[in-house]
Amino acid sequence: MFPLGLFAMAVIFDVAVVLGGPSILGALAYWNVVAGLIGGVLSGLASAVDLIFVRQPDAKRLGVLRTLLNMAVLILFAVIFMVRIGAHDRQAGPGLLLVELFALAIGGFGAWFGGELAGGRTPAFVRSALGHRG
Repeated sequence: MFPLGLFAMAVIFDVAVVLGGPSILGALAYWNVVAGLIGGVLSGLASAVDLIFVRQPDAKRLGVLRTLLNMAVLILFAVIFMVRIGAHDRQAGPGLLLVELFALAIGGFGAWFGGELAGGRTPAFVRSALGHRG
């Protein structure tokens, strides 16, 4: 399972810090990002192994799309991690918080997309891209 909960908590802690909360929340957000990156890499490896054994081209295409969404989230949070590691207090400013919110929005879309696929429902934009109507 992709570690969206850790990334979401990091964003919540950073919002609290930007709004004037205690600085310990910035450190907690930083460590949530670190744990989320570790979990995300492990999840990505499991997804890659799973994707290797998919034989149907349409299913493989959807799996690759979902994997790319998850990788985009990991890359954005890795950039956030690299920026924060240079700061002595490890806190995010308003600009970095916007990047976190953008990454979390991509992750939320990926989670919704995966839930639709797992429930047997293919989203309309995917049906049209694959040529399936109705």
